[in-house]
Amino acid sequence: MPSIERHVAIRLLGFVVPLCLALAGCATMSAAPAPGASRLATIAKRGTVEVCTTGDYKPFSYYDPKTGAFEGIDIDMAHSLATALGVKPVFVRTTWGHILDDATDGRCDIAMGGISITLPRQKKASFSIPYLVDGKTPITRCENVAKFATLAEIDRPGVRVIVNPGGTNESFARAHLKHAAITVYPDNVTIFGQIVDGKADLMITDATETRLQHKLHPELCAVHPDKPFTFSEKGYLMPQGDAAYQGFVDQWLHIALADGTYRSISDRWLK
Repeated sequence: MPSIERHVAIRLLGFVVPLCLALAGCATMSAAPAPGASRLATIAKRGTVEVCTTGDYKPFSYYDPKTGAFEGIDIDMAHSLATALGVKPVFVRTTWGHILDDATDGRCDIAMGGISITLPRQKKASFSIPYLVDGKTPITRCENVAKFATLAEIDRPGVRVIVNPGGTNESFARAHLKHAAITVYPDNVTIFGQIVDGKADLMITDATETRLQHKLHPELCAVHPDKPFTFSEKGYLMPQGDAAYQGFVDQWLHIALADGTYRSISDRWLK
């Protein structure tokens, strides 16, 4: 879309993207590069790109306990990034409450998994160019859709809103709901079952997630996912101050968006 293309042009201006990476060595114990060195060189020497991800946010990142592997849109995109870097991906599990610190304190090279670009996060870390426009919208039992079309209808005594801890869903609910009861539920994978079972009335989350959860739980319906309460974009989270690495990630993502790679991966998980 045009706004993203303009954003790409601005973000790529002035970046020098290395044309090749020399591959050598093994993974180190830390994702952090040596002082003054680009993360690109560290990744190439290590032979891996270390990716922080929560593993609890379908369709972007899900850890399957049966297979012991991560899967989802951003897991496939992490494999694509690793291929572009000429290395292998290593996934580091994190939580929404710790993902920002893990992405900036050297635990990983990049964080991926449906991460919303926010100004508070951008104060401490860098984001890639955006790859998806999204926004917050409710999901509830289908028979209750008409009851929760607006924030005023949701923010009433007796309405039970459920949230996962530490991310933008919780912060949005606490900022906008003063009368509804907010329950923090620790497992973002099974949280929608609480609504199915009648233990909560609704959850406010990203429209992309509500569409997928409707397919997984036909009893649940997204409330106006095409007209969410907010505007937000998703991107990949990285440490600040490494223009060469930032430029490489931005250019890789720019190409993936332009040549259909991202759309192909996204369609595989959403259709």
